[in-house]
Amino acid sequence: MSRLRVLAILVAVLLPSFMTALDNTVVNVTLPQIQAELALSEADLKWVAAIYPLTLASLLLLGGHLSDTVGRHATLSLGVALFTVASVGCSAASSGMALIACRGLQGVGAALILPASLAVQSHDLPPHVRNAAFSATTATLASALACGPVVSGVMTQHLGWESVFAMNLPLGCVSLLVGFLVPRPKPSLRATSPASATLSLRVIALACCSLAALAYCLIEGPEQGFDALPVAASGGVVVASAVGLCYELTSCRNTVLRPLLRQRPFVGGIITQLLWGLSVSGVYFFTSQFLQNGLGLAPTQAGLTFMPVALSLIATIPFISRMARRWGEGRISAAGLLLVGLGLLMVTLGSSGGKLVDILPGLSFIGFGSALAVPLTTRALESSPNHLSGIAAGLFSAAREASGVVGIGLVGAIVSFVEQAAGSAGADGSGAFLSGYQAGLCFAAALVAAGAPVALWALRHRRSAPEGDRDASACASKPGP
Repeated sequence: MSRLRVLAILVAVLLPSFMTALDNTVVNVTLPQIQAELALSEADLKWVAAIYPLTLASLLLLGGHLSDTVGRHATLSLGVALFTVASVGCSAASSGMALIACRGLQGVGAALILPASLAVQSHDLPPHVRNAAFSATTATLASALACGPVVSGVMTQHLGWESVFAMNLPLGCVSLLVGFLVPRPKPSLRATSPASATLSLRVIALACCSLAALAYCLIEGPEQGFDALPVAASGGVVVASAVGLCYELTSCRNTVLRPLLRQRPFVGGIITQLLWGLSVSGVYFFTSQFLQNGLGLAPTQAGLTFMPVALSLIATIPFISRMARRWGEGRISAAGLLLVGLGLLMVTLGSSGGKLVDILPGLSFIGFGSALAVPLTTRALESSPNHLSGIAAGLFSAAREASGVVGIGLVGAIVSFVEQAAGSAGADGSGAFLSGYQAGLCFAAALVAAGAPVALWALRHRRSAPEGDRDASACASKPGP
């Protein structure tokens, strides 16, 4: 395979991956300006942030199914086209409902892009290039994490929040053009491999209903009241969907998860991923508002404030393997989760001072801790059997995105409840929000710290993993637990 073809495949894959990761981080900084210009309620603002990971998590496994049945190249092109069109729709949105709808469509496109891009790297690149491609993917995701808030702040302040979504248009067009110009590989003459295991569409539908209804309860409950009919009905849907999901997963028709659930690293990795996402995702959402509305920072300054998280994470990752060999993966991962919790508590204390410099050490601790927890993610994916590696990576990615959705709603419910209580007690608007924000940080710190004993349990013993699974696990995991 020529170098030009390899480079073209990498561009066609890495650009969409960069766009999907970037859109997970750029929106938080733009939220105050979006709320002011579109006159959004607090619940609408949460939907703007939550609908993207909601649709992404819900349809991620379906995207993998389409990649296997329709074709990885067609699925990738469809996802990029959908994501690009939805980004243009977001930039042109003149109402909250239009923006939320287009953000949801972005999530659908991302759900097609992620599994298809992984499949293209795994099957279209020669073996000696795949390791470099997977490393480039990890670097791309880390770059999106580092650059997202800064790019968003600069563009929002000088060009408006619409430009944050419009920048996906040239990136998407270049990716589509390069993808169409790259010749498709010839069909292999080798015997067809057995079909990979997958979950039934019924299980996926029940999981989607349960997640969407739970998100509705947590986001709309504080505003409408948890006893309101739509919220109560959504709670009933959550219970009914959860019961149906448990029945389906324990029935004879869906035995695919049983080998995975017997793997302690995988179960522990899923649990800690959920706890980390529940805490950190909600905190990011409200920290951006605190920086701009509470401390009065401009969008550019608010975006730069998140740099210590990304820089400390990137600076720590090269030393993780050496530290894990010396002290053990379980201890390193548990220490990382405790550091994240400590960082959240430090941000809580720093926010009382009203100065930006007071919260920067806590943000750095969050980055250091997230990097130290990386071995838990890697071991969780390595522990899956070869024939279940794809569905294990899909479930792990879906859990990460789903925890972000629920985290925004759950931490948001805590913030809203304490904010309303403080307001009723006579606190002014900024003081009431600060009380709610600090309560949300403390709740998030408790959640992520609860993952430390789970990490010690999950990584109690080291077992060698099949070498072929390491590349996929490295590619499928983002920086963080």
